[in-house]
Amino acid sequence: MKIERVSAIRHYLFSKTSASVHEIADAVGASLPTVRRDLLALEAEGSIQRTHGGARIADTAGVEAAFEVREQTHIAAKRAIGYAAYALIQPETAVFLDAGTTVLQVARHILMKPIPLSVFTNCLPVAQMLADLRDVDVTLLGGRMRSRNASILGSFAENMLDRLWFDHLFLGASAIGDDAWTYTPDEDEARLNEKMLSRAARSTILADASKFSTCATYRVVELDSRLDLITDERLAPEWIRRLTQKGCATTLAPMASFDPADDPGEET
Repeated sequence: MKIERVSAIRHYLFSKTSASVHEIADAVGASLPTVRRDLLALEAEGSIQRTHGGARIADTAGVEAAFEVREQTHIAAKRAIGYAAYALIQPETAVFLDAGTTVLQVARHILMKPIPLSVFTNCLPVAQMLADLRDVDVTLLGGRMRSRNASILGSFAENMLDRLWFDHLFLGASAIGDDAWTYTPDEDEARLNEKMLSRAARSTILADASKFSTCATYRVVELDSRLDLITDERLAPEWIRRLTQKGCATTLAPMASFDPADDPGEET
């Protein structure tokens, strides 16, 4: 499919920085004329820059490409988690969607099946995805942009949260350590996440099973009875026992029963 092929070209160029047309064609399994046409289209939209005999990722597209590459990692699990999270959202409520590729899947479901909502976010891709929905009022926090996940951080964003209250927060996690705390590699993100948690009536952590027993630099919150957790069915039984002991209400999203036809991330 063209959309999948074009996405694969962007991913390949992001990982390689630059490549020849022949290398790209081999990587995505397409003919040279097809790849050349795709490169023309990608250059027109500003995603890549063509070079003599090849192409490179455009400087201005680096953030978007990096986010897209991470979005495709463990994509089946993230879609299943997003599907389960969307089912928890009540119409006519205020929800906060954190920055992160798993939480982005919740936004995709809102895009596919809109309901009247006030959505707050610090994630540029989430805001862009939902901006044109008639029944969804979108508010993007202001502040410093963290390029790795196209998120807004810093004191301006924290101060804005002081004036807000949310019915439901959906929060991602860069890592979940053996101490059952969530972690992030960015100090400002950790501080903003803590403020989000203090401003929500209900908080649900979204993290696929690959995030468990890993660690990053800054602690955010402990998985206990204050929180809900949605992960995927690959989570180790030992972790399930530990979370049960801590009182953390845990949902294991069933990847096998998730129908990709219901997912707005599947394009033809």
